[in-house]
Amino acid sequence: MNVRSALSEDEGGGVLLAVSGGIDSMCMADLFWRTRRSGSFAIAHCNFSLRGSESDGDEKLVHDWAAERGIVFHRHTFDTEGYAREHGISIEMAARDLRYAWFAGICLEYGYRAVAVAHNANDNAETLMLNLVRGTGLRGASGMSMVSSVPCAGAGMLPLLRPLLKFTRKQIEGHVFAHKVPYRNDSTNAMSEYKRNSIRNEVFPLLERLNPSFVRTFNREMDYFSEASGIVSDWCGAAAASVVAERDGGAVSIDINALVSHKHWRYLLYHILEPYGFNSAAVASLEDLISSGRTVSGKRFSSLSYMLHTGRGVLDIYPLPDTGMHAYAGNHAAGCASSEIVVEGPGIYEFNGVSFSVEEFARPHDFVLKQPYGTLVMDSGVMTFPFLCRKWMHGDWMIPMGMRGRKKLSDFFADCKLDAAAKESAVVLAGNSGDMKKKQHVAGVLGMRADDMYKVTPSTERIIRIRLI
Repeated sequence: MNVRSALSEDEGGGVLLAVSGGIDSMCMADLFWRTRRSGSFAIAHCNFSLRGSESDGDEKLVHDWAAERGIVFHRHTFDTEGYAREHGISIEMAARDLRYAWFAGICLEYGYRAVAVAHNANDNAETLMLNLVRGTGLRGASGMSMVSSVPCAGAGMLPLLRPLLKFTRKQIEGHVFAHKVPYRNDSTNAMSEYKRNSIRNEVFPLLERLNPSFVRTFNREMDYFSEASGIVSDWCGAAAASVVAERDGGAVSIDINALVSHKHWRYLLYHILEPYGFNSAAVASLEDLISSGRTVSGKRFSSLSYMLHTGRGVLDIYPLPDTGMHAYAGNHAAGCASSEIVVEGPGIYEFNGVSFSVEEFARPHDFVLKQPYGTLVMDSGVMTFPFLCRKWMHGDWMIPMGMRGRKKLSDFFADCKLDAAAKESAVVLAGNSGDMKKKQHVAGVLGMRADDMYKVTPSTERIIRIRLI
């Protein structure tokens, strides 16, 4: 389905517009109102309860605007922070999960055949930057498409439309100001603690000085990347047929000799492993291992759902029965050249083959100490920036949270049943205190346990959260 067919008034059902009250979504709503017949679309508004009276004001604006024009209006209020805590995810991800699940339910209940969102050319350029930082290959460099889909329980995949994707924010502002379309500013857009806001507020002004038309340039390049991605995917799909063999139970094997016989085997390896969730650091380590001439067999890597074992001439991938300790232990690719990195502040980091996020925030009054697997929380008054991430050394010790006595990491790893490869790939957190530097008293082990002196207490004002990606 393309945008034109999805918007065709000859097909029943109508389109559900996701309208927040901001300038982009109000511009989209106004354009639909001016160009579509009544009843061909409806409006959905999510109140995420994140900005108090501001959120309520957004809802009132959208409700009143729709009521004045006789447009069907749907609304829902979410406990976004509670959902994020319960599922151990960021506020951004929680809001995304909640809104798309609700949109899908509304479409199923009322018969809407598609959801339209107000993503524009600036949003697409921001997405490109985020994907380049994460490392997502050609697929991520292709940006967003005008038509994609979201899961809809009981009805397969629901078309997701982006009718404003080719319009820049300046064009949107021009329409809104010319037609006096009401809208509300989200005060959090000026804050750079969210990654997307940081790119918008800090990176884009610099790019605009270098090229005033950089948004259009980025979007044009993303179209080329999308074409290139299609060509590369076709080639990789054909080449993989001679490299990958399916096994029982969802397992697959990659023939290393067949793999390296291809001129572009490195990207072919990335293409094969990417659907299994292996990050770019793990793929890079595998590339180095295969091309180095060293012994390949006996290494282990894992994503959240799959384990990869290196054997004699093969790479075996099989599903993990769970995402517990084994998933953590293998997620660190061997062979990292650096012995430590400095964590200067919040952000996304990679070390020893693992990616992790670091956040700092004020402690909520109802903060839940129990965190999902792979997440550590610490008192930021004790665990101060900058701190180190390094490989473990013999003699390292800590007092595991909830325990009284000190424990050598070698014994802690034995208790956790980590093998030699997993211990070698462990990432140690080292604080700034003199005691830690002199006596190898560490602050914790990434994704596993923190030292007791860093625990969050009733007197904690701000929290550092370190989470495996």
